[in-house]
Amino acid sequence: MSGNRVLVAGASIAGPALAHWLCRRGAEVTVVERAPGLRPGGQAVDARGVAKEIIKRMGLDAAVRAARTETAGAHTVDADGTVLETFSADDDGGDGFIADIEILRGDLSEILHEDTRGAAEYVFGDRIAELTQDADGVDVTFASGARRRFDLVIGADGLHSALRAMVFGPRERFVRHLGLVLAFYSVPNEFGLDRWMIDHQDPASGRSAGLRPLKDPTRAMAMLSFPSAGFDVDYRDIDAQKNLLRERMAGLGWQTPRILAHLDDTPDFYLDQVAQVVMDRWSAGRVGLIGDAAFCSSPMSGGGTGLALIGAYLLAGELAAAGWDPEAGFAGYEQRMRSYVEANQEIGRLHIRSRGADAEDAELDMVALMPLIERAINGAALPGYAGVPDARASVSPAGR
Repeated sequence: MSGNRVLVAGASIAGPALAHWLCRRGAEVTVVERAPGLRPGGQAVDARGVAKEIIKRMGLDAAVRAARTETAGAHTVDADGTVLETFSADDDGGDGFIADIEILRGDLSEILHEDTRGAAEYVFGDRIAELTQDADGVDVTFASGARRRFDLVIGADGLHSALRAMVFGPRERFVRHLGLVLAFYSVPNEFGLDRWMIDHQDPASGRSAGLRPLKDPTRAMAMLSFPSAGFDVDYRDIDAQKNLLRERMAGLGWQTPRILAHLDDTPDFYLDQVAQVVMDRWSAGRVGLIGDAAFCSSPMSGGGTGLALIGAYLLAGELAAAGWDPEAGFAGYEQRMRSYVEANQEIGRLHIRSRGADAEDAELDMVALMPLIERAINGAALPGYAGVPDARASVSPAGR
């Protein structure tokens, strides 16, 4: 062990992925998560390009592929259900609109947790209440009252990061609303879905409704979106969110009324703004940020999971390569990630502009976009970190 004690806030994807690489580099890792346990379900997330290489280097390729949604492709349809366009999971070598590796967020989180729980300490049902850093470490007080000292603290606690607000400033300084709201929740598969996602978009209103298959053939994942210039609903007030969704989706055709009929009995409702996090720096002294907390690209980019996985590899690698000096390690991480992040965020913004009533005016020149798309998929270089400790055996047997 390096003797470096690292606290990671957040146990979704970025946090456990970072725990994996920190443990392999020799750190002593604690992951704190305010929820009482892992959150199941959620939207489908994708791994494309170099993110697939990271999964292989983690030794998790087989486990991740076994948990895929196995979506064969997607049909876009009009209000009558007539197919307008078809995309296959085989398109672009598996890196197209429907990725070859597509997995529910909760399933990927579970795989990462299982892989690291034998090497990292997980503390559920608690959170960072206060922290004070000095030249040698960070003193942390938890909401439970426990007090501990760490060498580094990393925020992997998502778009609404409490750690980011605590150390870097209020969310309004960094979170940029992109004018769209998304909702996801599971419903009974009474729609006859069989490995194909179906998506209906209404350009006149900018709204959309869709259904994607799940590994459980009796269930499907509903996806709804609507434009909104602002977003002032508490992300923890589920009843208010459901009322907002009903109000904004009223009158949309296709299968929308049947999807909305299951709002009150779904076990896994989620709604939030489509937003990005833009920051000049992802670190302050011995505190750093990763994943959506640092550089959320929005679900419209399709690259959030890749950013989390690649960021975890690079952050742990750069810290270890710098001898755990935070200034040098964080600087190397930012230098290697910045261009990749910016490409994925630009893809997200372009996707938003291509929707809605003015979509024809915003039609994308795909030939001109190809260099940007390539940078967003494969633009992160992955150093081998020769000479840096790689204690693969320290990670739990489940991940071998």
